[in-house]
Amino acid sequence: MELPSSGIPRLEDTEVASRPKNPMSKEDRAKQFMPFAALKGLDEALAAREKIVVPKKELSEEMLQELDEAMHHVTKGSMISVVYYYKDEYIKITGIVAKLDEDAGYVQVVNTKIPFEDILEIQQADI
Repeated sequence: MELPSSGIPRLEDTEVASRPKNPMSKEDRAKQFMPFAALKGLDEALAAREKIVVPKKELSEEMLQELDEAMHHVTKGSMISVVYYYKDEYIKITGIVAKLDEDAGYVQVVNTKIPFEDILEIQQADI
Protein backbone atom coordinates (compact mmCIF):
# COMPACT_ATOMS: atom_id res chain seq x y z
CA MET A 1 0.00 0.00 0.00
CA GLU A 2 1.44 3.30 -1.07
CA LEU A 3 1.01 6.30 1.11
CA PRO A 4 -0.21 9.45 -0.60
CA SER A 5 1.83 12.59 -0.37
CA SER A 6 0.01 13.65 2.80
CA GLY A 7 1.21 10.50 4.60
CA ILE A 8 -2.32 9.38 5.58
CA PRO A 9 -3.73 6.28 3.86
CA ARG A 10 -6.92 6.77 1.91
CA LEU A 11 -10.02 4.84 2.97
CA GLU A 12 -10.28 3.14 -0.43
CA ASP A 13 -6.81 1.72 0.04
CA THR A 14 -7.51 0.02 3.39
CA GLU A 15 -8.82 -3.53 3.83
CA VAL A 16 -11.76 -2.22 5.90
CA ALA A 17 -13.28 -0.51 2.90
CA SER A 18 -12.97 -3.51 0.60
CA ARG A 19 -16.03 -5.68 0.09
CA PRO A 20 -16.04 -9.09 1.79
CA LYS A 21 -15.27 -12.00 -0.50
CA ASN A 22 -18.24 -14.02 0.84
CA PRO A 23 -21.10 -11.57 1.47
CA MET A 24 -23.88 -12.61 3.87
CA SER A 25 -27.22 -13.63 2.44
CA LYS A 26 -30.12 -11.24 3.01
CA GLU A 27 -31.73 -13.72 5.42
CA ASP A 28 -28.58 -13.96 7.54
CA ARG A 29 -28.24 -10.18 7.60
CA ALA A 30 -31.90 -9.80 8.58
CA LYS A 31 -31.45 -12.24 11.49
CA GLN A 32 -29.05 -9.77 13.09
CA PHE A 33 -31.87 -7.28 13.51
CA MET A 34 -34.63 -9.64 14.69
CA PRO A 35 -36.04 -8.96 18.16
CA PHE A 36 -34.31 -10.84 20.93
CA ALA A 37 -36.17 -12.16 23.97
CA ALA A 38 -33.60 -12.53 26.71
CA LEU A 39 -36.15 -14.06 29.07
CA LYS A 40 -38.29 -16.47 27.09
CA GLY A 41 -41.80 -16.80 28.49
CA LEU A 42 -41.61 -13.60 30.53
CA ASP A 43 -44.41 -11.91 28.58
CA GLU A 44 -46.70 -14.92 29.05
CA ALA A 45 -45.89 -15.16 32.76
CA LEU A 46 -46.61 -11.47 33.27
CA ALA A 47 -49.87 -11.73 31.36
CA ALA A 48 -50.92 -14.69 33.52
CA ARG A 49 -50.21 -12.73 36.69
CA GLU A 50 -52.18 -9.76 35.38
CA LYS A 51 -55.22 -11.91 34.58
CA ILE A 52 -58.18 -11.17 36.80
CA VAL A 53 -59.86 -14.37 37.95
CA VAL A 54 -63.62 -14.17 37.60
CA PRO A 55 -65.73 -16.63 39.57
CA LYS A 56 -68.39 -18.52 37.66
CA LYS A 57 -71.85 -17.01 38.12
CA GLU A 58 -74.70 -19.10 39.46
CA LEU A 59 -77.75 -18.56 37.24
CA SER A 60 -81.11 -17.82 38.83
CA GLU A 61 -84.19 -19.86 37.89
CA GLU A 62 -85.39 -16.98 35.72
CA MET A 63 -82.05 -16.77 33.88
CA LEU A 64 -82.01 -20.56 33.39
CA GLN A 65 -85.54 -20.37 31.91
CA GLU A 66 -84.49 -17.60 29.49
CA LEU A 67 -81.39 -19.55 28.50
CA ASP A 68 -83.43 -22.70 27.93
CA GLU A 69 -85.87 -20.78 25.73
CA ALA A 70 -83.01 -19.27 23.72
CA MET A 71 -81.39 -22.71 23.30
CA HIS A 72 -84.59 -24.04 21.73
CA HIS A 73 -84.19 -21.51 18.90
CA VAL A 74 -80.62 -22.62 18.12
CA THR A 75 -80.23 -24.92 15.13
CA LYS A 76 -77.28 -26.23 13.16
CA GLY A 77 -76.18 -23.58 10.66
CA SER A 78 -77.65 -20.62 12.57
CA MET A 79 -75.49 -17.63 13.46
CA ILE A 80 -75.29 -17.08 17.24
CA SER A 81 -73.38 -15.15 19.89
CA VAL A 82 -72.50 -17.06 23.06
CA VAL A 83 -71.03 -15.78 26.32
CA TYR A 84 -69.49 -18.70 28.19
CA TYR A 85 -67.17 -19.44 31.10
CA TYR A 86 -63.71 -20.83 30.30
CA LYS A 87 -60.58 -20.92 32.46
CA ASP A 88 -61.61 -18.33 35.04
CA GLU A 89 -63.02 -15.81 32.58
CA TYR A 90 -66.05 -15.14 30.40
CA ILE A 91 -65.56 -15.23 26.64
CA LYS A 92 -67.91 -14.08 23.89
CA ILE A 93 -67.85 -15.90 20.57
CA THR A 94 -69.95 -15.25 17.48
CA GLY A 95 -70.21 -17.78 14.68
CA ILE A 96 -72.19 -20.47 12.92
CA VAL A 97 -73.42 -23.47 14.90
CA ALA A 98 -71.54 -26.48 13.55
CA LYS A 99 -73.09 -29.02 15.93
CA LEU A 100 -75.71 -29.12 18.65
CA ASP A 101 -75.57 -32.28 20.78
CA GLU A 102 -78.25 -32.31 23.46
CA ASP A 103 -77.28 -35.80 24.68
CA ALA A 104 -73.63 -34.85 25.24
CA GLY A 105 -74.69 -31.40 26.45
CA TYR A 106 -72.72 -29.05 24.24
CA VAL A 107 -73.01 -26.67 21.31
CA GLN A 108 -70.17 -26.29 18.83
CA VAL A 109 -69.69 -22.82 17.36
CA VAL A 110 -67.31 -23.13 14.42
CA ASN A 111 -64.48 -25.18 16.08
CA THR A 112 -65.25 -24.34 19.73
CA LYS A 113 -67.20 -26.87 21.82
CA ILE A 114 -69.10 -25.16 24.63
CA PRO A 115 -70.72 -27.23 27.40
CA PHE A 116 -74.28 -26.14 28.20
CA GLU A 117 -73.43 -25.62 31.89
CA ASP A 118 -70.78 -23.01 30.97
CA ILE A 119 -73.13 -20.84 28.89
CA LEU A 120 -74.15 -17.55 30.49
CA GLU A 121 -75.93 -15.99 27.51
CA ILE A 122 -76.88 -17.05 24.00
CA GLN A 123 -78.63 -15.08 21.28
CA GLN A 124 -79.16 -15.02 17.55
CA ALA A 125 -76.44 -12.89 15.96
CA ASP A 126 -77.24 -9.96 13.72
CA ILE A 127 -75.79 -10.45 10.26
